[in-house]
Amino acid sequence: MIRVVLDTNILISALLQPQGLPARTFLIALAGTTAQLCVSGDVYAEYEEVIRRPKFKRSETIIDHALRAIRENGFWVKPSEKVRACSDPDDDMFLECAEAARAHYLVTGNTKDFPVKWADTQIVTARQFLDAVV
Repeated sequence: MIRVVLDTNILISALLQPQGLPARTFLIALAGTTAQLCVSGDVYAEYEEVIRRPKFKRSETIIDHALRAIRENGFWVKPSEKVRACSDPDDDMFLECAEAARAHYLVTGNTKDFPVKWADTQIVTARQFLDAVV
């Protein structure tokens, strides 16, 4: 099974544009057949905080459904080491999660903020991820 970590921008894009590539990526990760969504406490907290921002105008029902799906279908990990490798230090938690999960992919809309690769984890866009796994 392919293990994948999703940057928050992929989750938000998935909820804003249900027909887009990030949405397909999110659904594949949640389905758990081809890929498994990997999540840590910090990553989940980031998802929850950002998804609830008023500017995204998502209903409480949509927010609750997405967060429940992540809680119930995610492969939960607890990173044991802090990482300092991203140009935006707030993104380091995704590398920490990927490392703890031994994720194959970290999917983001901002590849420039991440190293090209982290351990055995490839940092890719939603299109690159889908091209690799579908």
